[in-house]
Amino acid sequence: MKGFFLFMQFLKPICAVLLLCVLYSCQELNTREQQAVTAPKKSQPKKSITPPRHDTLCITAVGDIMLGTSYPDKSTLSPDSGRSSFAAVEKYLHGNDVTFGNLEGTLLDTGSPATYKMHLRSKAYLFRMPTCNGKTLKDAGFNVLSIANNHIGDFGDNGRLSTMNTLDSAGINYAGLLAHPTALFKVNGITYGFCAFAPNSEVQPLLDLKNATQVIQQLKQQCDVLIVAFHGGGEGVAFEHVPFKMESFFGEKRGDVNKFAHTAIDAGADVILGTGPHVSRAVEIYKNRLIAYSLGNFCTYKSVSVAGVCGIAPILKIYINKKGEFLNGRIISVKQTHDGGLQPDSLNSAAQRIRMLTMTDFPQSGLDISDDGFIVKNNMRLDTVAVQDK
Repeated sequence: MKGFFLFMQFLKPICAVLLLCVLYSCQELNTREQQAVTAPKKSQPKKSITPPRHDTLCITAVGDIMLGTSYPDKSTLSPDSGRSSFAAVEKYLHGNDVTFGNLEGTLLDTGSPATYKMHLRSKAYLFRMPTCNGKTLKDAGFNVLSIANNHIGDFGDNGRLSTMNTLDSAGINYAGLLAHPTALFKVNGITYGFCAFAPNSEVQPLLDLKNATQVIQQLKQQCDVLIVAFHGGGEGVAFEHVPFKMESFFGEKRGDVNKFAHTAIDAGADVILGTGPHVSRAVEIYKNRLIAYSLGNFCTYKSVSVAGVCGIAPILKIYINKKGEFLNGRIISVKQTHDGGLQPDSLNSAAQRIRMLTMTDFPQSGLDISDDGFIVKNNMRLDTVAVQDK
């Protein structure tokens, strides 16, 4: 016991020395950390690193866009090239991966109507938008436009060529003409393919499903996500519902849009965006891909009726993953006014109308649409998607 006591007495000075060393080391470490915070950092060479990206892509889509026409006179043109028309909704059109619309007409400053449309020469049904509208559309947020429709030919080859040149100059991707059937572009590291179809001359034919299948299959091999647009179906308030058969309007075949949409997805399409009826139609999920059968009118100024359901102007936000599979979405309800352009609709008319049409035409669609427009698959909770809305 005495020996143990002597041993402990011997250790005391050694422990004291060790303690002093530890305290000094801690103080030194503290000092170095403070210096590291306060001292100016040495400049580091910049690294070319792409920041990680969330696996959710946002495609925002609207219907027909026609910013007035200068034919036969300028009475239907917006005084500011249509810029103020988008003011109330630009926040929804910017910041997306893709912002899509259907350009219902030509971008052309002067020129005579196509010969086969001369019977309409005294009416404002021939759509010749000034080429300055190309910049208006770009500034509003659009980076993809369909030009496959029944008005791209209103002014013949001159109108088609001027439209393509104007969109090229504005930096807007487009497709749908036989002369320009598809588009490939990259956004944030994702390669998108885009093609469009309509039952009209000089455009990709909506009625030729075999050709559509070939075009889509070939394009899908070159891109990550493939968007397909179509302009089809009858026109007006009598054509809100998808009829599941070939549609005709004034004797012209306008396509079986349900068959076309399913064929397109079978061939490799990831998102289907429909226009043509000038009214909204239902949405559907097929093979986990979203189909919007008609986005109606969006911004048509004074040349298209905006009475009743024709004035509903939905903005559809679609969230998909990098495989093109639908995650969720939202219908933002907007209404058109001839004098005030686009205005928010606090009644959520577009969302509620599309919900009713979806429940009626596609009761087994697999989708739930809330009063305020959130779209989810049946097995998802609405409160899990609101945070994704941009």
